[in-house]
Amino acid sequence: MENLNLEKIKITCREFFEKMGFDVEIEIKTPQDLTIPVEIKLVEPQILIGRRGETLLEIQHLIKIILKRKIVPDKNFYIDLDINNYKKKKIEYLRQLARSEADEVSLSKKEKILAPMPAYERRIIHLELQGRGDVVTESVGQEPERMVVIKPYP
Repeated sequence: MENLNLEKIKITCREFFEKMGFDVEIEIKTPQDLTIPVEIKLVEPQILIGRRGETLLEIQHLIKIILKRKIVPDKNFYIDLDINNYKKKKIEYLRQLARSEADEVSLSKKEKILAPMPAYERRIIHLELQGRGDVVTESVGQEPERMVVIKPYP
C-alpha cells in the first residue's frame, strides 16, 4: 500500500463528515494488505451507523468512491470504516453468538437457524465455527433474508 497519502485520506474523510454537519475524530490506522482502516469517533454515532450497520456500510462505500476519484484513481484498495468501534463490538458479539448457538446444537443434536444477516456477518459465523468438529454451518435463503443454519455434524 505504498504511495498512499494517508494524511490526504484523513483530510478527505474529515471534509466528507464536515459537509454532512458532523464533528468527528478520525484516525487512519496502518493499512493491512489492500485495506485502509479508518476509525471515526463522534458523540452521537447512531445516525451514521443506522439500522444493523447499514448506513455505516453505505458511508464506507461512498468514501471509497470519493477517495478513488480524488486521491488514488490507479490503485485498488478497500476502506474498512468503523464508527465508535461498532464493527469491532459487532464482530465479538457474532463470534460469541456463534459459539453459544453451536454449543446448544452440539448438545441438543437439533439444527439452529439464525436470524437473517448480511453476507459479512454470516461470514464471521462460518469462520468462527469452521474448526469445530461437532457442528457444520450453511447459508440458506435469498438476500436480504439469507441466514446461517448451524447443524450437528453428521
